Amino acid sequence: MRTVIAGGNGKIALRLARLLTGRGDEAVGLIRRPEAGEDVRAHGAEPVVCDLERAPADEVARHLAGADAAVFAAGAGPGSGVARKDTVDRAAAELFAEAAARAGVRRLLVVSAMSVDREPPPGTEEVFAAYLRAKGAADTAIRARTDLDWTILRPGRLTDEPGTGRVRLGADLERGDVPRDDVAAVLVALLDEPRTAGRTFDLTTGTTPVPTAVTETLA
Repeated sequence: MRTVIAGGNGKIALRLARLLTGRGDEAVGLIRRPEAGEDVRAHGAEPVVCDLERAPADEVARHLAGADAAVFAAGAGPGSGVARKDTVDRAAAELFAEAAARAGVRRLLVVSAMSVDREPPPGTEEVFAAYLRAKGAADTAIRARTDLDWTILRPGRLTDEPGTGRVRLGADLERGDVPRDDVAAVLVALLDEPRTAGRTFDLTTGTTPVPTAVTETLA
């Protein structure tokens, strides 16, 4: 299986690439800066320079041609302002979805965030509120598409602690932490289970092994 990952040098994307290539799949990491390519290669993926804030949909679609799946794991990241929350966390996600459709890549996974369907509570810091709104708008746009087999994964607060392989996966979960290792493992499991298409899942650390957690969401 060939998977193209937007935000290819991000912490979740690199973990995902290593899992995919470790089992014999092909992974492509779309990156904005050429100097990030070395890190992507070190995790087994093929780096491709493509700035999702500037590239037209047809250019992105060319990079997706021949893929079996696409994963949007990009984000403006810490230190970015309100404007880039919109151009990356919303607009780039929508662009990537459009490009996947143009390339004929129906399977799309999107890494979002918990609670983005609701307006941020009063007093939420301005940039974080913009991030939540951008993620929510992107999720809404992608869920409206009928030309993609999308799945949206909404992790809780991300940590760099070692993964446990045990999670809680479902709808409207109570907020909690989750290691990036386990987010990547869940993404692999979702890619392997086409029946999760058209679904949105919250994710936190839990007690259920990842494969079982995914299977139980289909019960």
